[in-house]
Amino acid sequence: MAGDPWSDAENDATVAAYFALRADGDLVKSAVYRDVARQISRSAKAVEFKFQNVSSVLDTIGMDWVGGLPPRHNIQLSLADAVGRYLAQFSEVPLHQPTGGMAEAGGFFIAPAPHRRNAPPSVEDAKRLEVSIRLGMADRDAANRALGQAGEAAVVAHERAALTDRGRPDLAARVEWTARDQGDGAGYDVRSFEVDGRDRLIEVKTTNGWERTPFHITRNELAVAEDNRDTWHLVRLWNFRRGVRAYALRPPLEAHVALTATDFRADLH
Repeated sequence: MAGDPWSDAENDATVAAYFALRADGDLVKSAVYRDVARQISRSAKAVEFKFQNVSSVLDTIGMDWVGGLPPRHNIQLSLADAVGRYLAQFSEVPLHQPTGGMAEAGGFFIAPAPHRRNAPPSVEDAKRLEVSIRLGMADRDAANRALGQAGEAAVVAHERAALTDRGRPDLAARVEWTARDQGDGAGYDVRSFEVDGRDRLIEVKTTNGWERTPFHITRNELAVAEDNRDTWHLVRLWNFRRGVRAYALRPPLEAHVALTATDFRADLH
């Protein structure tokens, strides 16, 4: 059976055992491996490797993995499906509250966007992207209003702190949480300022997942970005719950991301 693809039943049993181990730190890993191996007629070492694959899935979607089982990214996507089934059944989803106070205080650095310099993606990146897409991370993040609002609040705090630190408390006091106070139709979430008083219009996209997790962007946001190239910024917050990190994208967005149409408007003739 070694080398054969794992069945859904095998994957489900493995994922359930992994989460049991994750929930109970008193369990002995080697004993858990042997118990699962007996259930599914695989070797204990194969189960251990598969547990590390589960760690990879959890790391990709922003959940804590079991210590001592570092992620191995050479996974079969059927295992990601099994993790998705487990989370759907037991309603365990990544929380939006960060583990520390850094996000609420705005204490993070907005880095330049990651680039590949025309190189093909690594095997690890390709697998993590497949997992993100397979588990619908862009849809999950877009539907998680609490996560989105927490990200916007973090950026508001960041902008106010940055302006105050740079000697412009007057501008810091004028930073506006546009999406909360005026609705989400403006094409940006936060109105901030450069030190010289010029506008900074910031669209915030937040995920608990890794830095290349796909995200949704609306036609209106794209239009506003195009019309305000000098002032519009997209700030991507990632790894939000476990230790927020951030980077910024500037128009034209097509220079940084591949845009895929996901819906169409249907007007009757």
